[in-house]
Amino acid sequence: MLRVHRVKIDDIYVPTARRKTLHPETVRHLAEDILENGMKMPIQVRHDGKRHVLVEGLHRLEAAKWLGEAAIDAYLVQARKH
Repeated sequence: MLRVHRVKIDDIYVPTARRKTLHPETVRHLAEDILENGMKMPIQVRHDGKRHVLVEGLHRLEAAKWLGEAAIDAYLVQARKH
């Protein structure tokens, strides 16, 4: 069973290939929804020994940054490197 962890946003590394899939308009709409309804689903990260690496949830992560959040809820998962 996955447990939710609170992770500092500054401690999350986003792989370059993931950054290319970012849509700013989606981030804006998602940020508005988070303000109204809260974060519905934690992002997914894996730990590579030094830092947390984003696996899923780029738009949620960017929306949290846009809202000025310092930390975000995340599932710590076992995942292959991209």
